[in-house]
Amino acid sequence: MPLFIRDEDVTAMAEELTRLTKARSKTEAVRAALRRELERTRAGVPVRERLARIHKKAATIGLPNPDFDMKAHSDAMWGDA
Repeated sequence: MPLFIRDEDVTAMAEELTRLTKARSKTEAVRAALRRELERTRAGVPVRERLARIHKKAATIGLPNPDFDMKAHSDAMWGDA
């Protein structure tokens, strides 16, 4: 979904960032700025909180199937069965 910003201050900042970073376009400059801000914000989340999210995802996925035969699966995938 497209993002349309109709704010003169934001447009001016995007244009300045484009010039300062020598980005090919405002879109590229804004993408890079958003990516950096996301990384910075994510890094600010406490490790305990990040681990809790990972544990929750792992619990949702569940344990591996103990009866799964990886060798047979690989052989079948490569046509060695």
